[in-house]
Amino acid sequence: MLSNFEPKLFLMISQNPHKSVIYWLLTGCTLVYIMVVVGCITRLTHSGLSITDWSFMGSMPPLSEHAWQERFTKYQESPEFIKINYTMTMKEFKHIFFWEYFHRLIGRAMMYVFSIGLVILLIRKKIKRDMLPSLILLFFMGAMQAVIGWWMVYSGLQDKPAVSHFRLATHLMSAFTLFAFTFWFALKLIYPKESVTPNNGFKLKGLSIAFFMLLIIQIIYGAFTAGYVEGDAAKIRPGQIFNTWPKMGNEWMPEQVTMKDNFYQNFFENASGIQFVHRILAVLLVAFFCVIWYRSNKLTLTKPQYRAVTFLVYGITVQFMLGVLTLVYHVPVVLGVLHQTGAFFLFASCIYLLFSVFRKAEANG
Repeated sequence: MLSNFEPKLFLMISQNPHKSVIYWLLTGCTLVYIMVVVGCITRLTHSGLSITDWSFMGSMPPLSEHAWQERFTKYQESPEFIKINYTMTMKEFKHIFFWEYFHRLIGRAMMYVFSIGLVILLIRKKIKRDMLPSLILLFFMGAMQAVIGWWMVYSGLQDKPAVSHFRLATHLMSAFTLFAFTFWFALKLIYPKESVTPNNGFKLKGLSIAFFMLLIIQIIYGAFTAGYVEGDAAKIRPGQIFNTWPKMGNEWMPEQVTMKDNFYQNFFENASGIQFVHRILAVLLVAFFCVIWYRSNKLTLTKPQYRAVTFLVYGITVQFMLGVLTLVYHVPVVLGVLHQTGAFFLFASCIYLLFSVFRKAEANG
């Protein structure tokens, strides 16, 4: 069934009266995904603090040696250069500048795609009145994503040349939320409410919601694991310690996990505690999905529901293995990006599952 999914989906969209809006929304979803991946590369290459200013409309990249020197001089005044990268050369600066600039460029491309696309669709009268509230919210969320991004970067340009793991998680989840809203909007247009066979997938409602909430917490802890923990004098990212599996070093739960004064500090501001929670949540997600898989095999599902469950089967299997490999190999860039992509795929699949089990009627997709 999955082998025919892609051609059937394109056929459905091509015959849909809202196909222009659907393609526009899916383009936005793709750009959000690219932005998240490039953001991951930016973080793993320590490039996020290379541009020390921000412009809403963007700026031209350095095109001459003089322009590069101006940029490099501004960076040399930042805490990151003064305290960490004081031996950095111009060649090394150009490398980190590229990823941060590319990340911002994609964000602005999203703004242009949504705004210019909306104007064109309005002129062509493709936007219906009932779509406007959702579109207004969509634009607000997109604007907030940009503001949160600068709020995160700005914090690292002050005294401490590191971004708080809380701000990093906020920035990541704002991107995931923007994707979820845009994808759900597109799904509503792809699968209009039409009369079909009974929807037994309703029985997966509670399990699907619980799994989705657990997945969100895991993604947040994934961001915590990738960031610097405030108050950690060594400034070691949680993902860079205890690079063994299944034990953390020689123990299942080393004493460092509970070395701070209280629960909050141990599991929100302690690198070892954060990694411990991220590990436990990974196992819980796999176990929880096994329950959903078992339950779904007892039901007669619609085609979208079956696809969603199948996507999650493959997704969570690959993501778990990628997580272990990323940890064991000390978070190399390639594995880190693949692990981030796996999280994005799982999130999208879960949105698809939630949509399919909550939709009172499904199109024959």
